Amino acid sequence: VYTYTNPVGKRCYIYANTLMELREKEDELKRDQLDGIDSYVAGKADLDFLVDRYMATKNNLASSTYANYCYTYDHFCSDGFGKRKVTELRYSDVLNFYLSLIDKGIKVKSVESLHCVLHPAFDMAVRDDIIRKNPTDGVMAELKKNLGMKTGVRHALTIPQQRAFMEYIATHPIYFHWWPIFTVFLGTGCRIGEVLGLRWEDIDYEKRIISINHNLTYYPVGEDRASENHISTPKTEAGMRTIPMLDTVKDAFEMIWEEQKENGWTDAEIDGMTGFVFCNRYGNVMNAQSVNRAIKRISSAYNATEEVEAKKEHREPVLLPDFSAHSLRHTFCTRLCERETNLKIIQSIMGHKDIQTTMDIYAEATEEKKQETFEHLAATMDVF
Repeated sequence: VYTYTNPVGKRCYIYANTLMELREKEDELKRDQLDGIDSYVAGKADLDFLVDRYMATKNNLASSTYANYCYTYDHFCSDGFGKRKVTELRYSDVLNFYLSLIDKGIKVKSVESLHCVLHPAFDMAVRDDIIRKNPTDGVMAELKKNLGMKTGVRHALTIPQQRAFMEYIATHPIYFHWWPIFTVFLGTGCRIGEVLGLRWEDIDYEKRIISINHNLTYYPVGEDRASENHISTPKTEAGMRTIPMLDTVKDAFEMIWEEQKENGWTDAEIDGMTGFVFCNRYGNVMNAQSVNRAIKRISSAYNATEEVEAKKEHREPVLLPDFSAHSLRHTFCTRLCERETNLKIIQSIMGHKDIQTTMDIYAEATEEKKQETFEHLAATMDVF
């Protein structure tokens, strides 16, 4: 048996009855690989070959992203659409293919993940002069337009909603143990993988800073698609940063420290790293799904209680929207934008690679402050 790994990381095997026969099959494989390159240059390669060739160049991708891209392509595209010749594919072909996936019940987010593979793969073919235009250009925008989807900004919690959420947790007999982690989310603006991956050595009480230097990721690997925890670097170089520690965040860390000191430290080890701050009742590191499920449970319980209380007190209820842990990052950034005008400081704290991301959130935050600003202005400024 001869074992090799193809460009998308799949392990493949060649079998033979004798060593001589095996060597002949190895030579045939090498010729086929070279012929594949010749076919690519001649414009006769199919989409499968193009994507294999593209993925072989992506050594800088996070392992979780790489695994997700390979799985998404193999699952949705490889058997059928992947056999089409690259030079024969047009914009309408790609659009109709995406629409057919939607018709089968595939979610738009999954189609977007597939698009993240196809679009740069076709871009590579354009740069290699195999095709003139990228047939995936503008397809996702047209798809969302056809489906009547709005691409608006992700809204943050309002100040009353934020306070209601945290006060409800702090005083609840069941949910109170979630207070420290949600305090860290709302007090740092970190991504969920950055929070769950925090170790005690990343927290400097003397300098009052938190070092963000890695992510905790949880994604399926291998042929059985079993999910595992792994450590990866932040999404971008801008993600490597330090964040000043607010007093409430320091209190949250100290609360967890005392709890672990009394109940025992977690012995979880992931890719050589130990000493994680956040763990569940079984001593294992938390995962993103459990945190987001907790948010939904807490929000649902709060809204049910708030509606009853508001009716008794003859007032409008302060209800929580459907939101996730990432919304808490967005909420922190919005509060920061309401108090800080230096966009570079905001960008550095949030770890945004692109200043446009910071500006978009800043613009939304300042829009909400317009009315408040004019109310103060009306009290101090005479027009006549």
